Formats: sequence, C-alpha cells, structure tokens
Amino acid sequence: MDDLAGFAPTLSPTAARPLLGMTILVVEDSLYACDAMRLMCLHSGARIRRADCLRSARRHLQVYRPSAVVIDVGLPDGSGVELIRELANARPRVISILATSGEDTARVAALAAGADGFLPKPVLNLGTFQQAVLATLPEDRRPSGPRVVRDELISPDPMAYRDDMIHVSNLLDASPDKRVVRYLAQFICGVARSAEDAQLAAAATALSEAGSDGSGLDTRLARVAGLVQERLNDRAVM
Repeated sequence: MDDLAGFAPTLSPTAARPLLGMTILVVEDSLYACDAMRLMCLHSGARIRRADCLRSARRHLQVYRPSAVVIDVGLPDGSGVELIRELANARPRVISILATSGEDTARVAALAAGADGFLPKPVLNLGTFQQAVLATLPEDRRPSGPRVVRDELISPDPMAYRDDMIHVSNLLDASPDKRVVRYLAQFICGVARSAEDAQLAAAATALSEAGSDGSGLDTRLARVAGLVQERLNDRAVM
C-alpha cells in the first residue's frame, strides 16, 4: 500500500512545497547524505523513509509503495542498479525512480536500467533536488502556476558525518577484502565530497585507483585509516 493510504486525504503540491503529498524512499547507506535528503524533503513538503541497503529496501517495498525512490548506486550489499531494474519492471510501477552516485559513470548504467533521472553527488542544493524529482512526475502531481526555484544549499548534521566515519573505521578494523575496499573507496569519496573534506576525498580516490594486483593498497588503506581516525579524534572537524 501507499504510505498515505487510509490515513489522510491526498495533499496537493504548492509553489512553496512542491513535493507535498509525496513519500520518498531514500536508499542510501551514508547517514550524512541521508540527512541532506531528509532536510530537502522536509523543506519540499515530502515525507521520507530510509533504507540503508538493498535488503532493507526490498523489505520496505513489500509493504509500502512510495511515490518516489532515490537509490544510491553503490550500496554495501550490491549495486543499486539491480533495484532500479526491479522497480522499473514492476507493476504497478513507482512513479519516480531516481539514481544518485558520486561517480558520473554510474549515470549510463542507471538510466539503462530504467531510472527516470540521475542526481550526481553531492546532492545539497534544494532547488536541484526539487527540479530533479518534479521533472519525473506527471503534470497532475506538480504544483500549478509559477514558483520560485529555491537555490539554497542544505547543511546536514555534522554528527551524521562522524557516524559515517565510525562506520568506515569499523569496516577498516575488520581487515576488509577487495570487494569491501572497493565499496569503502566509493563510500568515503562520496561522503567526503559532500562534506567538502578534500583531503579525505583525495585519499579515497587514490584508494580506488590502487593496482589490481594489490600494489600500493596497504599504504593507501593506512592513509585513509589515519585520516578517518583524525576526524574521529578531532570533534572540531565535525
């Protein structure tokens, strides 16, 4: 069922709250990125639900049918492209399927799988977010008349960034294999760019470029681990 079914009358979008009446499922493993989405939905009039992996998203979708789904391509238990393809072929279909990633190369795969749009990370501009969702909706689900596009940046809770660093630190402590290292590199890079942490983003990029034979991997992992620990030790950075 839809999140609003049986509980309240359908709300109509307005110029000030263009996504009013919508429920958006955000499939995102980063708490920092998800907090940004939460704030943008709040300012736009939409309700938000969150899933942090493919398994959680699928459980949610067995019970509820959201108005829109925003899916991170890089997830801890697989590629978000898998879920995009499932939703694009499901009937009834979710009205709006949006993919998001810090890697622009993910755009082609996401759109080919059936995504209606793509949001490059970091997603922090309220107007950009609203326009991306509205562009995928039918006319009767959009606000009528002219409206001012809110060109403002959202500032997520710094403690959510710290929580993401704790998540990274726990994975690093578990002696990650190659698959987890690939996941960590893209996760850290996306979160660090969103938080404008250029030093950590550069280290994550270098980690992703470690040789396929493992050359330079240990050094780059140690560099990332050291920077993450610095941020956990220094609350002022958060």
